[in-house]
Amino acid sequence: MFYIAFDPVYILPLPEGHRFPMIKYELIPEQLIYEGLISEKNLVSPAKVQEDIILLCHEQGYWERLKNLQLSEAEIRRSGFPLSAGLVERELRIAQGTINCCLYALEHQIAFNVAGGTHHAGSNWAEGFCLLNDQAIAANYLLSNGLSSRILIIDLDVHQGNGTAEIFRNEERVFTFSMHADKNFPFRKEQSNLDIGLPDGTSDQEYLTLLLAHLNVLFAKHEPDFVFYLAGVDILSTDKLGKLNISTKACKERDEMVLGFCKKLKIPVQVSMGGGYSPKVSDIVDAHCNTFRIAHDLYF
Repeated sequence: MFYIAFDPVYILPLPEGHRFPMIKYELIPEQLIYEGLISEKNLVSPAKVQEDIILLCHEQGYWERLKNLQLSEAEIRRSGFPLSAGLVERELRIAQGTINCCLYALEHQIAFNVAGGTHHAGSNWAEGFCLLNDQAIAANYLLSNGLSSRILIIDLDVHQGNGTAEIFRNEERVFTFSMHADKNFPFRKEQSNLDIGLPDGTSDQEYLTLLLAHLNVLFAKHEPDFVFYLAGVDILSTDKLGKLNISTKACKERDEMVLGFCKKLKIPVQVSMGGGYSPKVSDIVDAHCNTFRIAHDLYF
């Protein structure tokens, strides 16, 4: 059955006019329940991640400033969110949710976090609506507990996973793959193990062809025993922060391709939703729900 990490704290109240579409975290579960793909019992509320686990990824000083609400004004601006105790709790629960998903996926092949994909958070910085890097924290949790030894992170958000790349730059057991819009945020990029920077306006066929070619090589050469998939839908042509020209259909085919590899090769996969900034929230929610629909068809 679907295991989906979710808690109402994911839906953080933001100032009026804020550009982050927080409501999507409420609408995605509602839509999946409406379609009958899941029920309330599939939505599992995570606890707050423990400090020692956070420190597997993030520097002590940064974490102390964050938890004590002492980030500088510049750090707060870089994060993109107003700093509050509620925001910190949200980040803690999202990170634990991704860990919980990993533990479930090890037994049942796949699990989802409705939020997460906070790939801009580096070891000592917050950036781009990301304060704690959920998939990096979970990957280090697996490694430190001997639950995985060869991890592949597939980051298909439209923005480069700079924080994830920085955190794992000296970790040979984790292969970071980011396929993103080359001239998009972040403008100072880190070096993943494999970065595919796409030109503005990249269309469906070019995108899917490139992705398939690289996935074939990555799965064959790296032979991962666990996969993290960041399924951002800001690749859509409708996305106001995206710069690519990808249809909803091709975005769905992308999900089918990634999850199809994991299913065929019997590799556990944890999925975090990542970004999506189309003006119509329904476009964002539908594209995210497609990821769940594909998983339902493949796994259930």
